[in-house]
Amino acid sequence: MPAFLDHVSSQIYCTGDLLKQVQLARLFSDDKHFVDMPLRESPELVLKKFQQLVNVTPGGILSKKQLQQFVSSSFSDPGQEFEQWEPQDWMSSPQILAKISDQELQAWALDLNAKWKSLGRKIKDDVGTHPMLYSQIYVPHPLMVPGGRFIEYYYWDSYWVIEGLLLSEMAATAKGMIQNFLYLVERYGHIPNGGRVYYLRRSQPPFLTLMMNAYLTHANDTEFLRENIHLLEVEYEFWQRNRSVSITVGDRNHTLNYYNVQIGEPRPESYSKDWELASDLNEDARQELWAELKSAAESGWDFSSRWFLSWPSPLPATLKDTKATAVVPVDLNAFLCKTEHLLASFYRILGNTTKAAQFQAALEHRLEAVQAVFWNEAAGVWLDFNLLKKQPNPAFYPSNLAPLWTDCFSDQAAAERAVRYLEGSTVLSYKNGLPTSLSRTGEQWDLPNAWPPLQHMVIAGLAKSSSLRAKEIAFDLAQNWVRTNFALYKKYQAMFEKYNVDGDGKPGTGGEYQVQEGFGWTNGVVLQLLDLYGDCLTSGSPSSLFRAWIVAACIIFLLDLKW
Repeated sequence: MPAFLDHVSSQIYCTGDLLKQVQLARLFSDDKHFVDMPLRESPELVLKKFQQLVNVTPGGILSKKQLQQFVSSSFSDPGQEFEQWEPQDWMSSPQILAKISDQELQAWALDLNAKWKSLGRKIKDDVGTHPMLYSQIYVPHPLMVPGGRFIEYYYWDSYWVIEGLLLSEMAATAKGMIQNFLYLVERYGHIPNGGRVYYLRRSQPPFLTLMMNAYLTHANDTEFLRENIHLLEVEYEFWQRNRSVSITVGDRNHTLNYYNVQIGEPRPESYSKDWELASDLNEDARQELWAELKSAAESGWDFSSRWFLSWPSPLPATLKDTKATAVVPVDLNAFLCKTEHLLASFYRILGNTTKAAQFQAALEHRLEAVQAVFWNEAAGVWLDFNLLKKQPNPAFYPSNLAPLWTDCFSDQAAAERAVRYLEGSTVLSYKNGLPTSLSRTGEQWDLPNAWPPLQHMVIAGLAKSSSLRAKEIAFDLAQNWVRTNFALYKKYQAMFEKYNVDGDGKPGTGGEYQVQEGFGWTNGVVLQLLDLYGDCLTSGSPSSLFRAWIVAACIIFLLDLKW
């Protein structure tokens, strides 16, 4: 168990009667508010005072008024863990601006670049000195938060934030964020979902090695790699040791990875929702559902039909049917495929041929496993594998194309097949972005929402292929996404975490909370697309003739694009 969870404060922020009573009383509109509140005095004293109140209250259940008074006297408002900080490496006119031909998009990029100043945070030293008073997990370097209700750092969000920072020529801030994640690996053996103690028992998609590669691409800092490559390997081993599963295809056993958090109880930050969802289940079934919800949350896709164990029609699957541990995901294994490729490359750079050979062998084994388990010849794409049904999930998700982005395939015809897969579905008919699925469940990682990281993965994967049609689709998707983001920025003066693909475009919807503004990874993805296609993208909708000319010109320019 991580050191933080050994502390008595975990009985406030992670489990226990105080957490349960406060959250089920719904003192706040968002459960996350309570578990982000710092303590005014030691957790031992807070728990002692709470227990005294319980002992003198008939039935032991405090009234809402009692709980409000207790919380007000024992806790401070969220957000006090931070001090004022402005990135010292921020510059007003990074070179990316010169790549953008459209004047409106250039002005917009200037605004996005300025947003780094509002998203920057530095955790107070007191959080490191007195960790028992906070749910915030201390890290030593300043960082960028996503925005909105997410006032702490998050793991996989930070990859696209770091890419955006590097395009804004803020390499020192980007390096500091990577150093924070390395610090967490050294302390806990893995990177938590986000910067709170209640996230410690689950991670998020593994991007640390990809972050290091992004930084090294912009900075000649081999010594930083040399000093920390052992921690990249520690994080990789966490996934291999704790999140692996063996699948037999024919006479071959293949080891792949999946999300698997075997911890029951409601999620502290969504306690009342989890409790209500499981209200009609017996104790064993409740604990199993809560563990499955945490496993789905570890994927970053919380929540989605992708994790539902669907039932025969006409019974619709719902969030209560979440069975994330039954799914072996294409994208998670594509990310780890890239991790193995990069670790092999890094060790070659550092002259360690033994380690390089070890990770090269791991990469080759994974390439074989991805082909055997995920590739579906009939569909012409990679599909998630369901362990309970022992068959692929035929549904569309942008993650089905993740191997194109991470080069986790050996058949060079894969991009052409992926093009036919996309064109054979309805997903390209949505002009505000690529939908997250084609299922309308009310969950936020389903139709009608489109998410920035998924847009980037698909666009980047198609753009670097040798297929002309793939490049054309990549540009169309980029143009649609940038146009949608820009139109809503003009309307609301805000960037959102997700967008709605229906109609004329609007902020995303559904899920457990209102759509959030900020927004770290959204800004990073837009800057990456402007960097890639800045000469060609337009802020409005060009005529069909002009659009055809733009696409042709861009494809000619990008024909020899190397990633």
